[in-house]
Amino acid sequence: MVLEFASSPRSSVGLEWELALVDADSGNLRQVAPAAMAALAGDPRAAHVKPEFLRNTLEVVSGVCTTIGQATDDIAAGVAAIQDVISPMRAELMGAGTHPFAHWSQQQVTDKERYATVVDRTQVWGRQQVVYGVHVHVGIEDRDKVLPIVRSLLVYVAHLQALSASSPFWEAADTGYASMRALLFQQLPTAGLPYQFAQWHELERYVDDMLRTGVIDDFTEVRWDVRPAPHFGTVEVRICDGTSNLRELAALGALVHCLVEHLSTLLDEGRPLPTMPRWYVHENKWRAARYGLDAIIILDEDGNEELVTDATSRLLDDLAPVAARLGCSAELDGVRDILRLGASYQRQRAVAAAHGAGQPALEAVVASLVAELRAGRPLPSA
Repeated sequence: MVLEFASSPRSSVGLEWELALVDADSGNLRQVAPAAMAALAGDPRAAHVKPEFLRNTLEVVSGVCTTIGQATDDIAAGVAAIQDVISPMRAELMGAGTHPFAHWSQQQVTDKERYATVVDRTQVWGRQQVVYGVHVHVGIEDRDKVLPIVRSLLVYVAHLQALSASSPFWEAADTGYASMRALLFQQLPTAGLPYQFAQWHELERYVDDMLRTGVIDDFTEVRWDVRPAPHFGTVEVRICDGTSNLRELAALGALVHCLVEHLSTLLDEGRPLPTMPRWYVHENKWRAARYGLDAIIILDEDGNEELVTDATSRLLDDLAPVAARLGCSAELDGVRDILRLGASYQRQRAVAAAHGAGQPALEAVVASLVAELRAGRPLPSA
């Protein structure tokens, strides 16, 4: 088959933020997404709000933007629109990779044939996908750049996974992982890390095989952590856990934006892009999901290793000129705040520890996540 890649302005950027709907009093998940979408009808801000797989979830999306600042303005408008209509329902928005105590068996799937097919095919793994993520799209002006950039971005999967990790709890238990979401989501048959294709025709062959054998009905059902998005003309980075606040969303978005532009520039200059064997990439993803910002990650194909926080600090120095060029220096500096103050999974654990144990502690975690979303920034955990 021929897989067309749409025209897209170089380094245009778009954000997608999946948010949970929770009860304002109990903190448990609420199945009110259909009611919220109905209430948003006619509101121009509703263009930034989409239903998702589960009825406890709404996705807030930006338009096609030139800067991360513009994209986060779109996101903020969508969040405000949702909050206006769910407040009378005694519901709130919560951002995290998983809900701390809700049980997957009690969640309802959105009434859409595509989602019903996922559940029918994947059964218990599909029904357990009570997870929330952040997706960043960056425009690529030349199809020949897409696969080299996708392969090279895999070197930085661990950095992004560790920085965004926000799912330490699952079904009222501390999993011991910084990101439980990373391991849950990859159980879907076309999710997880991508194949490292070298040529576009290899990707076309893969898609053709998947379509012919009924694995997928269209390319959007290929849910890799980093993937081409041919219908948008972008590379889409999907590795990040759902973030709890707009400031950290902007920081993660800026990091991806700068990485893609940096790699694109290296290609323009005829310089080699960093790559890593698939087995190292897999190990790095696991280490970042398990240990978060305490992970020691593999840096290169030679197997050199370093603490992810130190590797990220050096990366930020390298990307500073790119950020200046893209107009996102302030947003990229937000990554340094995550390194200095800690990631969401660490704040969540601190809140739980401060409130003892059991259900009251986890309800306090949800309340802290709701408060961070409303504040638009991380908040002290005690």
